[in-house]
Parts: sequence; C-alpha cells; structure tokens
Amino acid sequence: MLGVIIGNASIITMVGIGQGGQKFVIKQLESLGTNVLFVRPGNQETKRITSDSPRTLVLADSKAIMAQVPTVEAVTAELNSRQLVTYKNQNTNVNVIGTTPSFLQVREFDISQGRFFSDIDVKRNNQVTVIGAKLAQKLFANHNPLGQYLKIKNLSFQIVGILGEKGSNLGINYDETTLIPITTTANRIIGRTSPYGIEVNYLTAAVKNKESIDSAVFQISNLLRLRHKIIGEDDFVIYTQKDAMKTVSKITGTLTLMLTAAAAISLIVGGIGIMNIMLVSVTERTKEIGLRKAIGATQQDILTQFIIESVIIAITGGVIGTILGVAGIFIVASLTVIEAVIYLPAITISVCISGGIGLLFGVFPARHAAKLDPIVALRST
Repeated sequence: MLGVIIGNASIITMVGIGQGGQKFVIKQLESLGTNVLFVRPGNQETKRITSDSPRTLVLADSKAIMAQVPTVEAVTAELNSRQLVTYKNQNTNVNVIGTTPSFLQVREFDISQGRFFSDIDVKRNNQVTVIGAKLAQKLFANHNPLGQYLKIKNLSFQIVGILGEKGSNLGINYDETTLIPITTTANRIIGRTSPYGIEVNYLTAAVKNKESIDSAVFQISNLLRLRHKIIGEDDFVIYTQKDAMKTVSKITGTLTLMLTAAAAISLIVGGIGIMNIMLVSVTERTKEIGLRKAIGATQQDILTQFIIESVIIAITGGVIGTILGVAGIFIVASLTVIEAVIYLPAITISVCISGGIGLLFGVFPARHAAKLDPIVALRST
C-alpha cells in the first residue's frame, strides 16, 4: 500500500499547495487596488536583453494621463530605492518609495495616524515621510512617531503619518517601507538623470470602472506614443490586473501539473508493488486456490477474488493517502503564507486512479491464479 499512500498524499498536497499559492498571489494582485493599470518602462524585448529597468517614463507622463485620459480617475507614479534609515542608534535597510499624494486613492491605502504628504510637499521638495506600521513599531516601539525625525541618506525627514497595515505586496512589504514625495526622492536621494523630467519606475492608474479598462489602455497607449514620439515599437508596457492574473494562473498551473506528474510516478510504483505482492500471494496460496477449484470454484470466481483484493488494497491506500495529503496541506499552510485549499476534484481523481491502478495491476496475478490447474495446485503443496 505504501507506494499508493505516498502517491495519493503527494498529489493531493501538491495540487493543494499550487491552488493555495495561486489564490494567495491573486489576492496580492487584488490588494494593489481595483480597476488598476500598471505602466512600466521598456518593452518585452528590452526585458529579455537586460535586467535593468529602462528609463523611458517620467513624472510628466502621469500628469498628462490624468489631464487627457477621461476614463482614468487617478494616477500615481513611484520611484523606488533601497536606503539605510536611521533613528537615533537604530539602523535598518528599507524600501524608500517616492510617490505622489494620489498614491492613497489609486492603491487603496489608509492612513492610521497623521496625514499623507500633500501637493505642496511635492512642489517644495519637503523632507517629510509616511512610514509603514511595522517600521513604526520597530523603530519607536510604544512611542508616538508623529513629529519625530528619521535620517535617510543623512537627510532628516519628519514623520507626518503612519500607513494602515497592508502586508506584503508582490515582493514589497509596505508595512516596512517609508514613503516620501517623489520630487524629494529624485532631487535629494537618487538624483536626476533625465533631461525630460523625473524618471519613474512605473505608473499606476485607477480606471473609473471595469468596463472602461480596455478604453483606458488604448487611450494611455496612444497618449504615450505621441508624447514619446514613437513610430515603431512602444518604449512602455501596459499591464492590467486581468493580464497579471492570467500570467499567474498559467505559471502556477504549469508548476502544479509538473509536481503532480512527478508525484503520480509513486502511484505507478505502488501499482507495480501491488502486482508483485499479489503474484507472491498467488504462489503462497496455491493450496487454497486448488482446493477452491476442486470443490467447484470457477476461473471467474478466482479471478474476481484476486481482483477485489487488489482493488481493496489500492483504495485503502488511496484513502489513507488522502488523509495524509489533506493534513500535509494544513501543515504547509500553518508554516507559510499559502492558504489551505482542499481541491476536491484532485481528491476524487486521485482515489479513482488508485482503484483503477489496483484493478489494472491486479488483473495479471488474478489471471495467473485463475488458470492454475487444481490437481497441480494440490500436489504442489
């Protein structure tokens, strides 16, 4: 039974982990904000050639989108860097995100204390910051951070607000970040490198409703092509949540399929084990088989007996494997951020395959037992 148990447990656990991982990533995408579009610099070709982010989007592009695209409700830009943040004798490396006041609206974040920085802060390059909830707890413990000063790259920034807890989002834990005006980031932290304005890592646009997403993609694409004087291939890529979810589903589906196929090998090994054990059983039980046939059992009776035994072994292994597989899913969920997802079709298919394997691999030993001559069987004992 062991091969069948391991095979079933592996398949159910792998499929459950795959489904849980997919659900987790989709939730991450949804938490970025509803009806959002992401505009990134470069194109698919440049992404393949180099891992460096091209510098083709500027802050002025976000302002143009807001002013000229009617389907867009709000736009924000982000310019990110990793910096050492210091408070008194405490140091920590965090993501410093330069952004605009519309960040809260587009990304659906909340302020738990204080305020977010304003348009005036952006225009004046003010050294103010809004920090994540976990960063506030880490640096200030039970003290109120509002009005205190952090040092970022040896520059003092006054804390004016604290973000509500949001959690990790596609590799960035916003609870441990610090947000500052994008102009301050460009002029005092990173430095300007573009003659066309402040370069950004990406733009995020909130569309008025789901029905307008395709129109917004078309309008933004046309506007950026005109602004960048593009004749050939675009120097930007626009992603929607729908595109991202399709990609995630495809990747997780492929990985789950590969892992499941690897686990399914255990079921085949278990089936071969069943066949071998039943062949041994036939050899050891030749007297029983000969005696049954001598008092009237037909070949069909013997065949049915051994097939039923094989199927029972396989199904019992399948049930035990299912219990272990479900337990494995909950164990993984308790140790990681992946949710526990019990995928019923995987359980049903796995147990059915177990029974089928018992039937398939039980046929040969059953036929061998059914064809034994009763006289030879009795004499051999």
